[in-house]
Amino acid sequence: MTLYLAIFALCMILGVPIAFSLGLASVAYLFAYDQWQLMIGFPQKMIAGIDNFVLLTIPFFILAGNLMNSADLTRQIVRFAQMLVGRVRGGLAVVNVVASMMFSGISGAATSEASAIGSVMIPAMVRDGYKAAYAAALTAAGSILGSLVPPSLSLILYGVLTGTSIADLFLAGILPAFLICGLLIGYALWRARVEDHPMPQPVPREERLGLAMRAIPALLLPVIIVGGIRSGAFTPTEAAAVAALYALIIGGLLYRTLSPGKIGQAFYDTATMTAGVMLIVAMASMTSFILGIENIPRSIAAQLVSVSDNPWVLILLLNLVLLVLGLFLEPLAALVLAMPILNEVFPLLGLDPVQFGVMVVLNLMIGLITPPVGLCLFIVSAISRAPLERVSLAILPMIGICLFVLLMVAAVPSLSLLLPQILNR
Repeated sequence: MTLYLAIFALCMILGVPIAFSLGLASVAYLFAYDQWQLMIGFPQKMIAGIDNFVLLTIPFFILAGNLMNSADLTRQIVRFAQMLVGRVRGGLAVVNVVASMMFSGISGAATSEASAIGSVMIPAMVRDGYKAAYAAALTAAGSILGSLVPPSLSLILYGVLTGTSIADLFLAGILPAFLICGLLIGYALWRARVEDHPMPQPVPREERLGLAMRAIPALLLPVIIVGGIRSGAFTPTEAAAVAALYALIIGGLLYRTLSPGKIGQAFYDTATMTAGVMLIVAMASMTSFILGIENIPRSIAAQLVSVSDNPWVLILLLNLVLLVLGLFLEPLAALVLAMPILNEVFPLLGLDPVQFGVMVVLNLMIGLITPPVGLCLFIVSAISRAPLERVSLAILPMIGICLFVLLMVAAVPSLSLLLPQILNR
């Protein structure tokens, strides 16, 4: 296993994409240990890793998000959020967080949210007198909300890997997302007082009804997804297809901003993004198989238990391990790699699988905004043109907020389980 880890680390240092780093390390392991029969079955293991009907939800939800982006929905949401927030000191920072929360129900991915919201909000905040590093950091912190509310791609993959109800996972992430959103708003308002941030321009009264009418149909998308699944009207896979069709209809007929060229570009972007996601899942599945050969998951579980048999100590240690893993790996790949280990440790923790899923996903998403290699940090730093070091420094208090919510998810089951329990009655 040492050879595998060494080659994987070398590939990452050289800048090889994560999917190919996993694949090259797996091939090197099989060559080194003369596992020729397993080498022949390498493609079969890759295909088996993605041969799951529920994974069809991923391309459809990605397509829905891309169609919404192509319909220029981001600006509509930002203006609607500005109308809701009104004129308060530091209002544009609050608009940033509120818009991120609204956009979360459309994108399903933190990186997409950081790019879409950041391209609109960061220049606007800088023009209004905010520091570029602070605007970028706030956008990055808000972007992880997309991983907690439907249609979260990470929650879908966790559900596929563990057999947990995707509908329950979608519901379970909503309250933690609102808690993060509320705490970020509180931090933005506090900082506005300390640094005397400006008040935004009011939205003209005559525009308000039009803004609401344009934004509400898009904001209904997560309601349709969860409501349709919970009511039994359609399965998660069918819900994804309905979401894509809904995005196409409102973008083309209601907003009338989807031209044939934009639709074609949305399909192209969906194909390339889906290929990247599935390649990561396929390669990570092969790595998980190698971990099984080496009996690594059971060994790690035994080592954790040897430290303590107290469930809370194990939860703390597990969160620390996942935080470190999230620093270096893309969340979907980290999730596939970690699940064999998590499956061994999970029975010892006494947690509900839905609560555990929200905890794991939120943990790995925090890695996207954690220096020095958080992907969302790179995105917002490029948009704001602020040095990565300054953005990393500015985001530290917001990471503290996310870690607090992570501890709350682990310690307070009702935070993630209340909505699923209410709707399952």
